[in-house]
Order: sequence, then C-alpha cells, then structure tokens
Amino acid sequence: MTKKYHFCLSVTLVLMAFLLAMSGIRRHDEALAARIAPKILRFHVLANSDSPEDQALKLKVRDLLLERIQNEARDLTGPNEVLTREDLIQYLTDSRAELEASAESFMGGLGYSYSARISLETCDFPEKTYGDMTFPAGTYEAVRVVIGSGEGENFWCVLYPSLCHLDSTHAVVPDSSKEELKNLLPEDDFLSLLTARHPVRTLPFVRTGPHTPGAARNSQTQKTEQDPLLPRLHIRFKLLGQ
Repeated sequence: MTKKYHFCLSVTLVLMAFLLAMSGIRRHDEALAARIAPKILRFHVLANSDSPEDQALKLKVRDLLLERIQNEARDLTGPNEVLTREDLIQYLTDSRAELEASAESFMGGLGYSYSARISLETCDFPEKTYGDMTFPAGTYEAVRVVIGSGEGENFWCVLYPSLCHLDSTHAVVPDSSKEELKNLLPEDDFLSLLTARHPVRTLPFVRTGPHTPGAARNSQTQKTEQDPLLPRLHIRFKLLGQ
C-alpha cells in the first residue's frame, strides 16, 4: 500500500508540475501576442472551395494582390520616410474597390466568375511558424480576402511588416524582413519569436465554415503545422472604408 501511495503521489506531483509549466508557457505566449499584435498586420485569402482548381486559383489571386499591394505601398512614402502600419491600412481602405475589381478581372480572364471581397477584421489566430520564426496564438488584425463563397482552405501570412515572401511551397522570412520586424519590437519580444517552440508534426486538418464562427468541423485531410490553418472565430468585424 505504501509503495502504491508513493507512486500515485509521484505521478500526481509530476502531472501538477507539467500543468504549471504549460500554464506558464501559455501565459507567456498570450502576453507576447498582446504586445506584438498592434505592431503587425496579418493577411489571408480564403478559397471558394477545397477543389484543386479553386485552391490553385487562391494562390494565383494571392500572388496578384500581394505583388500589387507591396509595389504600390512603396510609393506611399518619400525616399527618407518609413512606411507605417497606419499608412498601409489607409492605402488598403482607399484602394479596396480597385483591389477587388483587379482580382475579379483577373479571375474572369481565367474563366471564373467569383467575387472577391476584401475586409479588415480582428480575429483569433493559432500559432504559426514561418521558417525559424513562430508567432504565438492570439488576437490580431488582418486583411481578409474572400474568393466566391470562401468555404475553402485559406492561406495567410504577415502583411506588415512585409513577411509574405514565398518560395514554391512555403512562406519564408528573408533576413531583410526580419530586420524590419526587429526594428518594430523590443529585443526580448523579437528573440521570443525566433525561439522554436515545437517540431513540425502531422496533425489532422481542422477548420470551421465561414458562416458558423466558432463551430469546428474535421477533415480527414492530413496537414502539418507549416500549413496555413486559420479558425474562423471572429472577434470584431468592419469593412475597409467604413
């Protein structure tokens, strides 16, 4: 009986220590997300559906909009001025209709009659890793592009500072973009983003429909932590330009 008691006590103490450690990590990440959220602006594109054609179209629309936004954003400031997050939001507010029309015209040229809707939202985001940078889960402001019904898997990255650089398969963060982010954040927060939290592992893909906030539904498709997953739980919503 004594041995069994000591064994159970040991297991309980180990479990309590583990839970306390995890709680501390969670509080640290929540605090980090709250500090960096006002400094950055997220970007994500929702496909019309999960069909291969709609998913391929999503990436083409993503590339079109990112290239236009990044190119035109360079003209918002003078040669010795630094683009701010507020400058970019104002540009997106003023250019929303033109960006939507550009995306719709582009899709029309490819034989699709989908609409493109761009809005500014404040949403809950899961933890996301770009190369050696990990952004903690938290509430962030984001530019959201909905293609057609917006019921498909989505892509997302960080629009400001400009971390939406892509290779053939993944979002990557060049050194120049890291330096830009480093200038926006306290050193300790920047170093925290560079700290690897978890190894990449296979997870089931879980997402929610765009019209049922907070209601998750599972898919049998297997994804990894590097995939662009975003729950549709929305905290606040407003249209650009309003």
